[in-house]
Amino acid sequence: MTTDTAPGDMPEPPRKRTADEKRQMKSAARLYAVQALFQMEAAGMAVDRVRVEFENHRFGAVYEGEEMAEGDPALFRRLLDDAVMWQAKIDQMTDRALVAAWPIDRIDPTLRALFRAAGAELITPATPPKVVINEFVDVARAFFPEGKEAKFVNAVLDHMAREARPEAF
Repeated sequence: MTTDTAPGDMPEPPRKRTADEKRQMKSAARLYAVQALFQMEAAGMAVDRVRVEFENHRFGAVYEGEEMAEGDPALFRRLLDDAVMWQAKIDQMTDRALVAAWPIDRIDPTLRALFRAAGAELITPATPPKVVINEFVDVARAFFPEGKEAKFVNAVLDHMAREARPEAF
């Protein structure tokens, strides 16, 4: 068996990521999951198509000189898959956390996508609820820099977390 590459031409193994880089990749995956869920709803796209688009064209891509963050693909996939699989349960949890006059179908579609992504992470024990809440409040700030939505997201996610994982409080 022959190869076309000389020993010195072998690609270097990927370097170990620091804890801070891993944290940033998880944060980016959460942001991308919200964007993907929004896109799925707005454009009526299937989860597989959106997943491929994001992983191939958004993670680490450069647009107009700005590099997009590298996302954690495993977390991104898990959030999308769980949000789709458990959407009815997550939407019911969100409805119970919202004021009765504002069911989930009446809230901003970006917030709806955010609650679905956060709900997907809250229903699994992989991440402490307080971390999930803080991370998605930061995502809300990225979409709504005015700040009032971040407080709303914090309150709704706190209620959802207490319902999904009461043992954590």
